[in-house]
Amino acid sequence: MSDDLDALESWAAPLLARLQPGERRKLARDIARELRKRQAARIKRQENPDGSPFAPRKPQARDQSGGIRRGVMFAKIRQAKFLKGRGMSDAATVGFAGRVARIARVHQYGLRDNVDRNGPWHDYPERRLVGYSDADRAVIRDMILERLGSAL
Repeated sequence: MSDDLDALESWAAPLLARLQPGERRKLARDIARELRKRQAARIKRQENPDGSPFAPRKPQARDQSGGIRRGVMFAKIRQAKFLKGRGMSDAATVGFAGRVARIARVHQYGLRDNVDRNGPWHDYPERRLVGYSDADRAVIRDMILERLGSAL
């Protein structure tokens, strides 16, 4: 996947060099905003970037406890408050901010973490919260071409 992003970057770099720094910054901000929206929608659908569903939650021992567990996973961390898109003159980034960044990292890479502060440890399955699909790359390409068409 990083090879695809590197190819997109090498393709876009000479084209973006034609834009003024302010225009590049606006384009990067718009790309970051659009990618953040797409990532949040994908997390809401509970899908990995490749289209496969997230690994399901561990089954509960008791049905009546844990009302939070009945809802979708990651309902709050996909909010703009935590999932940030940032555009600079040379890059557009999408990632998690604050304390939820640790939670997102644990799920992104399938790490081992405490369930509660002094609680048991659990090996979390990998759930790719942030990643880029072919459709995302196509959207980035189209946004660049549209901006270049209007600027030139």
